Amino acid sequence: MEIASLLRKPGKALVVGVCLCLFIGNLSAWAAFRLGRRGPWIRGFIEASYGKKMNEDSTKHDEYNLAEMHFQLKSRVDLDFNDLLYNWGTQLNVKAEGLLDNYFDTTLSFSVRELNISLTPFDWMDVKLGRQILTWGTGDYLFINDLFPKDYLSFYIGRNDEYLKKPSDAIRISIFSDRASLDLVWIPEFIPNTVPIGERLSFWDPYLQKIAGRDAVMRIVDRSRKIGNSEYAARLYGNINSYEWALYYFNGFYKNPKGFADQSNYEVYYPNLNAYGGSLRGPALGGIGSVEVGYYDSREDKDGTIREIPNDKVYLLIGYEKDMGHDFRIGLQWQYEYMMDYSKYLHSLMSADIPEDIDRSLFTIRLTKQLMKQTLTLSLFVFWSPDEEDTYWRPSVSYDINDHWNITVGANLIAGKDDWTTFGQMERNNNAYVRLKYSF
Repeated sequence: MEIASLLRKPGKALVVGVCLCLFIGNLSAWAAFRLGRRGPWIRGFIEASYGKKMNEDSTKHDEYNLAEMHFQLKSRVDLDFNDLLYNWGTQLNVKAEGLLDNYFDTTLSFSVRELNISLTPFDWMDVKLGRQILTWGTGDYLFINDLFPKDYLSFYIGRNDEYLKKPSDAIRISIFSDRASLDLVWIPEFIPNTVPIGERLSFWDPYLQKIAGRDAVMRIVDRSRKIGNSEYAARLYGNINSYEWALYYFNGFYKNPKGFADQSNYEVYYPNLNAYGGSLRGPALGGIGSVEVGYYDSREDKDGTIREIPNDKVYLLIGYEKDMGHDFRIGLQWQYEYMMDYSKYLHSLMSADIPEDIDRSLFTIRLTKQLMKQTLTLSLFVFWSPDEEDTYWRPSVSYDINDHWNITVGANLIAGKDDWTTFGQMERNNNAYVRLKYSF
């Protein structure tokens, strides 16, 4: 039987994944022996995943939206072959992946999640150049000042949380001092969020005015690759007693296609965006509390009168987490957003448009319980918006069989009153998934 036809069957693909786990695990041991103790280390995993859909839809496959194998190798190499690089502590960091995706007729693709050089040219400065994961802010699955790219398709189908944050090709310079430290980031090429477009996950198509799958007509216009489409971000941060504070700045573009371009061709695009914010995190009520604020300056619609461009918004995020003892943790969040120039926004709409509310609240709760000497983890994360009347539940059970093997079972359960809200548009994508992972 040909490998391709074998892998088109998710159950048999899982068997192939297990065999590959054992092969790559032995290969890594051989590599460590050949390279020696002072050579670069190699780590990685292979993971087989399957997600069964719970709803009929108009996507490519109605019976499932996840059927794939990920394999990843990562390594760190000390570049110490001359005195200068040795004194700077120069390192090469690599994380490469392959994806065998049964959803798209068993296509095999390769990607590099990390490929960067890190160094410390001065005691007060770190530099990282190349492909890397960028993140900051205080939110748990909620991002105000973290405007680096995300992969929401991976999030909704049940992939590992690692894949929520996409890599960026960037230069990051960190400057340290006793009073405050500064992070400066330059991203030469704009990278958007990965969002549902109808092929694997259905969504609200604003042109069809309905939830659409493969029948979607909305078309995303990519930003051209040029220096003018670079993005810049900065964070100034420090500590006051037991509290961590930070100020944020971002100059770039909306990460979701929120602007309407050529409407006769059903086009949407990524408008210009400036963002300013701050956060404070520290002890509160026997746990850890946090407050984060942000202001989104929609640079293409300063007066809030252009129907095709988002208005400015103010964001507030309040969080609290506490260890309740006996390996049980709880986390709570409230996010509030408020639209500026709302009357002008309403005046700009056409009769067929569905208006946004002037404000929106979103609550989340995370419950985590570990059992059996912390080898079994029970988790539940819930989003709920009383304003949009929609909700998203993410239960999961993860079990470490031994030091190498892990199995995770979970679900993405989404419901909403209206088809056009944040989670309401995703309710046809409900699934239950299982992931089997071998790490080495």
